[in-house]
Amino acid sequence: MLKDNLKSVEERILAACKRSGRDRSEVTLISVSKTKPIETLQEAYDLGVRVFGENKVQELDKKIPALPDDISWHMIGHLQRNKVKYIAGKVELIHSVDSLRLAEEINKEAAKKDIVIPVLIEVNAAGEESKFGVSLEETKSLVYEVAKLDQVQIKGLMTIAPYVVDSEENRPYFRKIKDLSVDIANENIDNVCMDTLSMGMTGDFEVAIEEGSTMVRVGTGIFGERDYSI
Repeated sequence: MLKDNLKSVEERILAACKRSGRDRSEVTLISVSKTKPIETLQEAYDLGVRVFGENKVQELDKKIPALPDDISWHMIGHLQRNKVKYIAGKVELIHSVDSLRLAEEINKEAAKKDIVIPVLIEVNAAGEESKFGVSLEETKSLVYEVAKLDQVQIKGLMTIAPYVVDSEENRPYFRKIKDLSVDIANENIDNVCMDTLSMGMTGDFEVAIEEGSTMVRVGTGIFGERDYSI
């Protein structure tokens, strides 16, 4: 099942890239492995997967030492300030920075290790009360504040679009994030790069790619339904 699912997702990514005149190399597939056991991640690794995304610090803590060290780990879920110390220096990218206080905590932990931690600013594109993320209107001012921190580097933006049956409904949100990233890039802020757009999940990643996403976070499409009883 895993092999077939990966093949299907890869074909869908390739088709979306072709439709939008993009090269396949411009899009990173993040296999979202939350709630999945280490054995399943190892199976995916054996099939060639090297980029995994986790939502919870405790899962990262458990899985990172148990799996090969050439894996690129991404923290894609909401991050509490008191958990930053457990993943600082262990993940390639933190996707979910939505406040200056969180960024300051990341900066503090990075300074202890004498490293620079790459982050994305999480934007609540649809203004959903149930989701984390800074509003579209407040994103630029947060970027300016976080950019002042020496041990944190902003690599781009991330968004979680609404759950919809028709993925086309999310196209305007992805387009807004892309436009916002271009707007911010044009300001040439020190310590800010807008090369990364983490947009699109199992149900809408093709539309996200067509609108400029450079990272898609696919869980169910690869691993099947999640087991939250674990």
